[in-house]
Amino acid sequence: MEREAVLVGIDVGTSKVCALIGEVSADGSLTIVGKGVVPASGLKKAVVVNIEQTVRSISGAVDHAERISGYQIDRAFVGVGGQHVESQNSRGTVLVSGHHREVTSEDVDRAMEVARAGTVPGGREVLHVLPRGFIIDGLEGVKDPLGMSAVRLEIETHMVTAAATAVRNLAKCVQAANVKIDELVAASLASAEAVLSETEKDLGVAVADIGAGTIDLALFLDGSPFKTAVLPVGGNNVTNDIAIGLKTSLQVAEELKIEHGSCDLSAVSEDDAISISTLGEAAGRTVSRRELCGIIEARMRETFEMLGAEIRASGEGMLPAGVVLTGGAAQLAGAAALGREVLNMPVRVAGPAGVGGLTDNIMNPAYSTAIGLLYWGAKGLESADRGPYPPAPAGGILSRVRDAMRNVLP
Repeated sequence: MEREAVLVGIDVGTSKVCALIGEVSADGSLTIVGKGVVPASGLKKAVVVNIEQTVRSISGAVDHAERISGYQIDRAFVGVGGQHVESQNSRGTVLVSGHHREVTSEDVDRAMEVARAGTVPGGREVLHVLPRGFIIDGLEGVKDPLGMSAVRLEIETHMVTAAATAVRNLAKCVQAANVKIDELVAASLASAEAVLSETEKDLGVAVADIGAGTIDLALFLDGSPFKTAVLPVGGNNVTNDIAIGLKTSLQVAEELKIEHGSCDLSAVSEDDAISISTLGEAAGRTVSRRELCGIIEARMRETFEMLGAEIRASGEGMLPAGVVLTGGAAQLAGAAALGREVLNMPVRVAGPAGVGGLTDNIMNPAYSTAIGLLYWGAKGLESADRGPYPPAPAGGILSRVRDAMRNVLP
């Protein structure tokens, strides 16, 4: 299959940094040819708090992906998370220009500019201005107005913004790792590309990417997003509760959560016991698995209640296609069933699909954002020229980190 372009996605998360290199063929299919996943340091709830550590994490992930693929990464689509990501919907109205009064792409661009102008608060940076629909001389529900006769064109847009300082710090870290930014993409919209169907987007659906530190949330209706938000809770909150409740270390608590955890108490026997290590003690002890799962269930129930409140606050009522859970923490056993009980709507857990190549260990919900970034980039290929990447240089991660530190430190 002829290669159309090479794309790179970098997901800079609370617990891991993932760099993926994908080849897009002429028919639009995506093949992973390089991947690098390293534990994240220097981030708190998906926001950069230490530039040097974050640069080192990004450089490590990029270097792994380069070594596997043979490409040298020089630019990438980068996911943006953190509670500072917010959205608003705005409208812009223009009179249709031109002798024949037919809507042109210039008219659409002018309407987009009007919708964007004057609505961005100070200290915020615009990530996306996405058209939701058009109104032609009062006629609503128009999806593509080009060529239509009209006097007045009105556009409804979904605008996603982020704190300017947080965006600049993330961009500085990526650039210090010798990677230019193709586009900064809201993490929830990237995840949506990987796990939602067009039918779900049309009906009305929410995607909730439950990461270690945050939940990236996007709500869709009539095929486009109408709300984008980030909740400051995630899998780490569950781990912290386990560590406190069972008096153990965070590392042991994380292992207990992954290996023995469940949100479904009905599936856990009263007699199940687990051996654990406690803080400051060499000898192990046993705890009830039901006690562990009771802690998990309580925190996840609270998380779903927060999610429900955020969905209700959007004002759009019920979402017929329900909620699609993704992200690493969505993999907890029983998460979908508890979500259905609390939210009272359809809930399913989904990971990315339809990708070929080096997919070992990444075709699961934890990698939805990273793969979604590649899909996002592939969608925009018509308007961009992306040739083949050069081969990877010698020198590896140490020289990359050394160069990065020179860029960042005085």
